Amino acid sequence: MSNQVIIADEVTFEQVFSLAQQLRLKDQVRLIARLAPKVEWMIEEVESATQVLTRKPLRGLLADRGPAPSVEEIDEVQHEMWATLGKSSYVNSSRCGYANNFV
Repeated sequence: MSNQVIIADEVTFEQVFSLAQQLRLKDQVRLIARLAPKVEWMIEEVESATQVLTRKPLRGLLADRGPAPSVEEIDEVQHEMWATLGKSSYVNSSRCGYANNFV
């Protein structure tokens, strides 16, 4: 059996596939048998990398922050925010030339 090494700048898939088709059936089977473990290893690597990148569900993500605010608390804060809208020092500052139109 000859272990011939072909050196090329770039070997394409099409070139390799064309050469593989020229092999006898027995040699094609041997080629597949040699490539199969490498392909299986690559598939396992991709699957394990995909599992690592899988997103965690968002439900319960902030559970360590305590209970969520109630609807009443949210409404109260919104009411306070709307009540003070236009009365803050930023809106009335000289940096905002149109601020006086809203007061």
